[in-house]
Amino acid sequence: MPQPESSDPGIASAPARTAATPVPATEDSPAAAGERTVTLPRFRGRIIPPLDRAIIMILPPVLIIAAVVMVTVNPGGAAEVIGRLRTFVTGGFTWWFVIYALIAVVVCAWLCISKVGRVRLGGPRAQPEHNQFAWYSMLFACGQGIGLIFWSLAEPILLREGTPVIPTNDNPGEGGVVWTYFHWGLTAWAMYCVVAVCLAYSHHNLGKTLTFREATVDLLPKRAQRPAGVVIELLAIIATVLGLATSFGFAAMQFTSGMTNVLPFGTSPLVWALVILILAVLTSVSAFLGVNKGMKRISEANSVLSIVLVIGVFVFGPTVYILSNMSQTFGSFFQHFIPMSFFAGAESAGAPLADWSDSWNGWWTVFIWCWVIAFSPFVAGFIARISRGRTIREFVLGVTIIPSLIVMVWVGIIGSAGIHYDNETGQISTDAAADTSSALFSMLEMLPWIGTLMVVVATVLVATYYVTSLDSGTYALAEFVSAPKKSGPWFRVVLVASIATVALVLLSIGGVDAVDTVQTGTIIGGFPFSFVIVLMIINLIRRLRSRDREVRQLEKDINDPGPRAEDELCDEDGIPRPDPRRGVGQGTLTDVQDPSGHGTRTQRRPQR
Repeated sequence: MPQPESSDPGIASAPARTAATPVPATEDSPAAAGERTVTLPRFRGRIIPPLDRAIIMILPPVLIIAAVVMVTVNPGGAAEVIGRLRTFVTGGFTWWFVIYALIAVVVCAWLCISKVGRVRLGGPRAQPEHNQFAWYSMLFACGQGIGLIFWSLAEPILLREGTPVIPTNDNPGEGGVVWTYFHWGLTAWAMYCVVAVCLAYSHHNLGKTLTFREATVDLLPKRAQRPAGVVIELLAIIATVLGLATSFGFAAMQFTSGMTNVLPFGTSPLVWALVILILAVLTSVSAFLGVNKGMKRISEANSVLSIVLVIGVFVFGPTVYILSNMSQTFGSFFQHFIPMSFFAGAESAGAPLADWSDSWNGWWTVFIWCWVIAFSPFVAGFIARISRGRTIREFVLGVTIIPSLIVMVWVGIIGSAGIHYDNETGQISTDAAADTSSALFSMLEMLPWIGTLMVVVATVLVATYYVTSLDSGTYALAEFVSAPKKSGPWFRVVLVASIATVALVLLSIGGVDAVDTVQTGTIIGGFPFSFVIVLMIINLIRRLRSRDREVRQLEKDINDPGPRAEDELCDEDGIPRPDPRRGVGQGTLTDVQDPSGHGTRTQRRPQR
């Protein structure tokens, strides 16, 4: 990967202050040229040794290229190997994913009801950088937008014949809708949230870089911290690149599926390539402009279009059935939430699993939980970045409850309409069996008066939701690669181009099978990464429970917007320059202005 640039007018992770005046320097109004700015929080992390940085920057692209070559040259052999791994994970560790998901929900509940919920990300004086609508729009767009577009109808249709836990009754498809609430609602968002809050507290309150290694390694023995940090960062980078690349491929296929409903051409590798190119250009523009000018505006447009789509289906679709089915499935969800949360398919546990496809959980819960874990690096990293100024309680409630309600309303309306039309014609089930991505468009075409318009809106949403997902992923990836230095807008553009290239190679050479194989491999990669996340959670709890007066003072110091003597000893990235009296880490010496006005005094600040 190329070296990142040192300055970043697009970063909006923290407001900056000039050393002379308290005027903020944001991406929309940068500080005047020549003035020193202080990016908050002040850096209190580790300086990565040159060897470790070289490994982090060079090894991931080498491994990714090797994986792509292996899959495209021998897709059958690669699929067989990955299938065996998926069978191993599904057959032996379904119980672990059930426990992991429950841990995420319990930790989020603890963060809300305990006194640590009052802790403000960015220190006691920090203010939110984005209004509520923009914040919800961005976190929803990066977290689930494209996945929900794909599965909000496909999952209820594919599960309409019967599901575990939910008894079959006279309302066909009820179990499928309820399980879709479960898979894309509260538990999935809790899994994103618990990772995001670990990163957010580490970065905004303790001055660490927004990376997994800094949120984890100080829990480990001293000798293990450096190698463990490198391994953790490699896993995060590879999962992010491959996850985004394969999602890019599937987004291109679904976008093409939508276009073929309104335009006179069919699906082909050439069309996929053109779609990937168009989406890459749009994402590059958004990534270059920065969070406030790019990601924020597209996310808000996503929210508006999503509201238009849902209202259109509700008003022009089978409104009475939708209201009745939503009422019934909401009640069923709350009734069966705990049994669904603990369902591990014990009836088939213990016996050797011939193939992962023999397990219901292998198709659904394990598959989706692995997907969430694999996407956690970039989703949680971006959510943490945009959430400065909110209390932990506000953060957790905002990242779990509100998006979950949005998911349930979305699925309740879209899924119910699809079930109703499928009961009448059976066409949606037929289309979904042939091409899962076509289920939504098949249903929208059946809407009277506005069917074609809604197909166009859904097709645009596929594109814009993926642009925001890739944009947020690029920000997180740039942070993983370049930290503690700041990445520049052109560096993010190069990352977008690299990810698009991987997707294009997979689709053009290996086809759909290659994309599916790499995506499955990435999801299986979520299994080892889940143990890293558990370490992060333990470290967060340890940090919050040991938060004493010194730590609270540290949070204030590194988020003080006023000029401080130590700021003059930092480079443009906020990293302390080499000095015989100063270092980075435990016991950093800092000259602080004496409040009495009689010169300076030297203070030793503890590093947490």
